[in-house]
Amino acid sequence: MNRKAFRWSVSSLFLLILFACGGGNKQSGYLSGSAGRPKWKGINPYGMVYIPSGTLHVGQSDQDIFSSYIQKPKAISISGFYMDDTEITNNEYRQFVDYVRDSLAHTLMGDIIENDDGSTSIDWELDIDWTAEELSELYYQGEDRLAGNEIDVRKMIYTYSWFDIRAAAMNKNAPRKSFIKKESTSIYPDTLCWIRDFAYSYNDPIAKNYFWHPAYDDYPVVGVNWSMAKAFSQWRTQLWNTNRPDEVNSEGFRLPTEYEWEYAARGKKDLAPYPWGGYYVRNAKGCLLANFKPGRGNYPEDGGQYTVEVHSYFPNEYGLYNMAGNVAEWTVTAYFDNANNFTHDMNPDIQYDAKQSDPEVYKRKVIRGGSWKDISYYLQNGTRTYDYQDTTKSYIGFRNVLSFLGRSINDFK
Repeated sequence: MNRKAFRWSVSSLFLLILFACGGGNKQSGYLSGSAGRPKWKGINPYGMVYIPSGTLHVGQSDQDIFSSYIQKPKAISISGFYMDDTEITNNEYRQFVDYVRDSLAHTLMGDIIENDDGSTSIDWELDIDWTAEELSELYYQGEDRLAGNEIDVRKMIYTYSWFDIRAAAMNKNAPRKSFIKKESTSIYPDTLCWIRDFAYSYNDPIAKNYFWHPAYDDYPVVGVNWSMAKAFSQWRTQLWNTNRPDEVNSEGFRLPTEYEWEYAARGKKDLAPYPWGGYYVRNAKGCLLANFKPGRGNYPEDGGQYTVEVHSYFPNEYGLYNMAGNVAEWTVTAYFDNANNFTHDMNPDIQYDAKQSDPEVYKRKVIRGGSWKDISYYLQNGTRTYDYQDTTKSYIGFRNVLSFLGRSINDFK
């Protein structure tokens, strides 16, 4: 073999080895998919229960002629998801408030580090000296001060960005930056709603104590509007992704759609009026089954003058507590009368990101479940009503959901 032929043979052998090895992505000649993909075995979020995919009949379960103008009966299908087994509590929401407070303090103290990719983040390893002069602007000043250094809750602003995927789907030729939204939201609960919601009523003690006193740690947070609940959901997603990097969680925590909420509330009991399945709000022993207003002015008969702890009463078949009563709950869905006339029968939902300048009617968001101050009609699974996204009430809270990815668990045997 001459030298030229030898060099050609060696080169051919090298190329053959190179193609066979695939430069680290081994190729066998078969279509085997991209190598090195992470394994996915699903997640099991703490404090949440799995709601399997299924079909339900929405609409008023009781005979109510006028409700047909608000929610027309309809058969729909809902994809599987995880849902918090209780409403978000004061102490859980306080974790969010503390994060925002500490973020502001670290930023004012200059506790910022530069990451390898050029971005910056807060150095959470450093302690905060709350007596430092740099933090003075966080406190009430001048005549607004009452006693010592008190955090000015008006400074509690949480800023985040999100991608408007629905708008992008409808206008795919627009630049990507036009769909990236930035929001800044005041996140401290409106504790004064306990007084404002009830004229000529002495609720001063609960207004002063409900959010901060440890006696109410496990009670549902109230005084949060729809935008604050949405901001909490985004922060919770950030908390998960930062501290659990090995779990590929592309979906974020969010408010449920109206019919995700109703499907979960029915708890495998299609057409049942209440989450517990029965036609009545008392059991066979005469005990009330939820926290609501059972009579005229008889608030404490069910065991709660106002709200009660989130694990009170029996859960429904999915393991969800207080899907009727205690506090009504925000959903992500915009409220329109009889929306079932035009929504799809697969995961029906209407969303509208109302701006401050929009008419009030565009700011209506669906709330579900009834509350401690409502009569039993509002506790029914099929009853839908609304409040305005920028309002805070002493009887509205929320819980989160997380979309399930992959084949529904109920399909596996």
